[in-house]
Amino acid sequence: MVDKLAVLFSGRVSGVLGLTPKHQIRAPAASTPNGSSGLVLNLKKLNSLHLTELLFRTPAFSSLGSIRNNRVNERLIGKRLMVSKMAEHEGTSVTSDATSGNMVFEPILGEGIFRFDCSAADRNAAFPSLSFVNPKDRETPIIKSDKLPSYTPTFECVLKQQIVTVELPRGTSFYGTGEVSGPLERTGKRVFTWNTDAWGYGTGTTSLYQSHPWVLAVLPNGESLGILADTTRRCEIDLRKESTLKLISPSSYPIITFGPFTSPIDVLTSLSHAVGTVFMPPKWSLGYQQCRWSYDSDARVREIANTFREKAIPCDVIWMDIDYMDGFRCFTFDKERFPDPKSLVKDLHRSGFKAIWMLDPGIKSEEGYFVYDSGSDRDIWSRARLWWANLVKDFIPNGVDGIWNDMNEPAVFKAVTKTMPESNIHKGDADLGGCQNHFHYHNVYGMLMARSTYDGMKLANEDKRPFVLTRAGFIGSQRYAATWTGDNLSTWEHLHMSISMVLQLGLSGQPLSGPDIGGFAGNATPKLFGRWMGVGAMFPFCRGHSEMDTIDHEPWSFGEECEEVCRLALKRRYRLLPHIYTLFYLAHTRGIPVAAPTFFADPKDPLLRTNENSFMLGPLLVYASTLPDQGADQLAHTLPKGIWLSFDFDDSHPDLPAFYLQGGSIIPFGPPYQHVGEANLTDDLSLLVALDEHGKAKGVLFEDNGDGYEYTKGGYLLTTYVAELESSVVNVRVSKTEGAWERPRRRLHVQLLLGKGAVVDAWGTDGEVLQIVMPSEEEMSNLVSESKKKYKTRMENVKHIPNLEKVSGDKGVELSKTPVELKNGEWALKVVPWIGGRIISMEHLPSGTQWLHSRVDVNGYEEYSGTEYRSAGCTEEYTVINRDLEQAGEAESLRLEGDIGGGLAFERQIYIREDNPKVFQIESSIVARKVGAGSGGFSRLVCLRVHPTFTLLHPTESFISFFSVDGSKQEIWPDSSEQLYEGDRRPNGEWMLVDKCLGFSLVNRFNVSKVYKCLIHWGTGTVNLELWSEERPVSRQSPLRISHEYEVRRIS
Repeated sequence: MVDKLAVLFSGRVSGVLGLTPKHQIRAPAASTPNGSSGLVLNLKKLNSLHLTELLFRTPAFSSLGSIRNNRVNERLIGKRLMVSKMAEHEGTSVTSDATSGNMVFEPILGEGIFRFDCSAADRNAAFPSLSFVNPKDRETPIIKSDKLPSYTPTFECVLKQQIVTVELPRGTSFYGTGEVSGPLERTGKRVFTWNTDAWGYGTGTTSLYQSHPWVLAVLPNGESLGILADTTRRCEIDLRKESTLKLISPSSYPIITFGPFTSPIDVLTSLSHAVGTVFMPPKWSLGYQQCRWSYDSDARVREIANTFREKAIPCDVIWMDIDYMDGFRCFTFDKERFPDPKSLVKDLHRSGFKAIWMLDPGIKSEEGYFVYDSGSDRDIWSRARLWWANLVKDFIPNGVDGIWNDMNEPAVFKAVTKTMPESNIHKGDADLGGCQNHFHYHNVYGMLMARSTYDGMKLANEDKRPFVLTRAGFIGSQRYAATWTGDNLSTWEHLHMSISMVLQLGLSGQPLSGPDIGGFAGNATPKLFGRWMGVGAMFPFCRGHSEMDTIDHEPWSFGEECEEVCRLALKRRYRLLPHIYTLFYLAHTRGIPVAAPTFFADPKDPLLRTNENSFMLGPLLVYASTLPDQGADQLAHTLPKGIWLSFDFDDSHPDLPAFYLQGGSIIPFGPPYQHVGEANLTDDLSLLVALDEHGKAKGVLFEDNGDGYEYTKGGYLLTTYVAELESSVVNVRVSKTEGAWERPRRRLHVQLLLGKGAVVDAWGTDGEVLQIVMPSEEEMSNLVSESKKKYKTRMENVKHIPNLEKVSGDKGVELSKTPVELKNGEWALKVVPWIGGRIISMEHLPSGTQWLHSRVDVNGYEEYSGTEYRSAGCTEEYTVINRDLEQAGEAESLRLEGDIGGGLAFERQIYIREDNPKVFQIESSIVARKVGAGSGGFSRLVCLRVHPTFTLLHPTESFISFFSVDGSKQEIWPDSSEQLYEGDRRPNGEWMLVDKCLGFSLVNRFNVSKVYKCLIHWGTGTVNLELWSEERPVSRQSPLRISHEYEVRRIS
């Protein structure tokens, strides 16, 4: 969350950043199996913080050297290591001294799963696995296995980096890579696994909140292969070369491959055997959930809850953000705004709501604060897991149904790296990797914290399933927590991207995820919010959330038309909860995804592999439109091969997705409850049936108490229903049951789909054979015709959501407008003329790098007209004066102009040149338009300032480099303060932002005769490289101009 200060502390070794003791704050250390716990502070509006080292420690720990020596002595496995027959040097092992070659392997865990290492010595030197649910499985070879891997990775060791390459057949498609923005199919992309607070991320952001060093490769024939780089350290996943996977991370780490198997589902099932399956969520957590930063009082929370029930909009959960706390102290409540949380939650429960409370577990260093005192008295900071779990346990009786862990990347505001120093020492247990710096433990911090919170909730009540939501995670986090896609934007681009992001997480082992519906940052428009709710209601995790200082984002906040769409969308979700809950049971027990890409229906079809507007919930296909001017009814639906029958619940709407059921399938559904607690096992049960080409269909329904663990002891009912056409009669019956529950006495309602929305309804008793007489051809034709007519009438009479361009709100940001794009083979730029003419995207396509740090209404590339920080030019509306395509010497150009008052205007021309496509050029000017004669034709005193905000993808590996006018070489790193260069100290017409990890630099060249000052300002994960003109009045004859250009250059 923006505007939160997130700081990490704990441990006996501390570093004080010039702060006084009364402002010190501490946080426990990250979770270990033996008692330590990883936690992060997340606070708002604190002025001074104390930053100390994070320690992973239990009473007994070993140094890295002793760990590695002991492990090498205990298990030399070189004699078991083999090289695939496909390897270049058959039958030989690569020694630890080798710098390149084919990796050696051993079969582990199960059929088709292999571990690869550079050598036997490297295998013994690898750190323990933190992704495997049972780390010993990775270390234990299967003795009786003669199967050889189909693909053998090669390796190269360069400068302590292990570079692994896997070459696959031409036509292979790549997916997975965890929580990533951008397209579904990942060929051409590069990702860095480094958990990052990425507020307002874009399509080109390379590191988000979670790390999944995992790739799912779908081969041309539909078979699939999974590749896991089992390392906690920063890992580059490079998919820019077609059908080639490259993994780069510090030595040594193993590669685990899964398959090739027949289908991608088989790969994910195999992966779950290694990293575990999703925890079984309580059923209420699958209902709709309403959140905001913040509902700032118990009165406001009650108002929100009452409004949901008054308007008959289904909802199960209301969330409390950090403002419920007393002075942002964890495990406390503000005595004025939340004086009686137990009473509040009692009222919520009475209305069918659960309450989830945020715990960003930073502990304020303040004597008299009971949490700090209890930790200090026992010196708990370095071994805090049970201590934290017990705090959670004692917190639960206040009316806490679930816990939300945020900012646990770990995020640190006011630090250029956005996290704690990589040099911080963590005294971890041997089975975590021992005493290591933060670089080793950073990516698992959030997962270990979520685990501690999960354990604490179980301690509080072993008869209830914990529900934890975590922002940061690692592959395997699904064992303890759900997740969401972080601080997204209220834009159509982020709506579209949310589908792929949810799917990628599911393809990486985390099926319980969803976005902030409507967008977290910025103001949604009615149509955007309604459309997002339509598709968001079908995501595995379904929550609306928005930040402070935005307009209200509840379902009723955008007018009655949008409210009705939201009501219909959420009623759909609640009707389908029996099916969604069944999918989660299958995900929990078998490791299959809940939401899957459409190509899962036919992995061999290459046309389906890039489909980003649809996804599957089991055999249910959801087809949505993410275009503002095109509803789902206007979208061309690309369906997999076979039978796909459309249906609805008499609720079709242009802003709601279309539904299709795959032939051969049966799915259950129920009444549209207002909350999960309304459901009763004796309520009517409904089945949707779609016969295949053989006249058969099959489906399952899982039922239990919806909470607790009786299902693990047989306390459930798993029913397999089948339907079969015999002569002209369809028989629907129970073919198999599992579990100790007796079948409830209830009516059974079957809807047999005929196509084009037509259905045949029949009623019976659940557990008995239900017979449906198929209609004749003439009757069938009449039913289809009637269905089409009914659908057409409904679509003609629906109340459309107004397509408003502007949203009036606290920020007044018009997020619904579409940016102007300029693009060639090298660059893709996006400009928003309506707010400061700012450039919000500067993506270098060959490297897949987004250089700008921006959102629509702040940062990016701006220009100012004065020396004060935010002068005229950064928010005024610009007009596109001209846009030319393929003019002489230019591939594309864009000319903008903005009135900045006092008779002055900004002019900017952006060129992407045809004669040198690697470069794009910007010419900026302040010109006099209507300067009065009384001033002699001269304006006020102005200074043209070019102010781009660049993102630091790897802050500790990035710096500014240039030669000054006086010939001296300069390297300026993020730990330096703001620097202003003038005179002979100015860059001599060129400076560059160098990213050593990327291997690229962004070069900025300019006319030094027009640039009087150059300023470098380091922010949190950002840097500004400002160019200043001279400061003077301008006239029509004497404008201020700066001409400069950008190019990406590979560094050696």
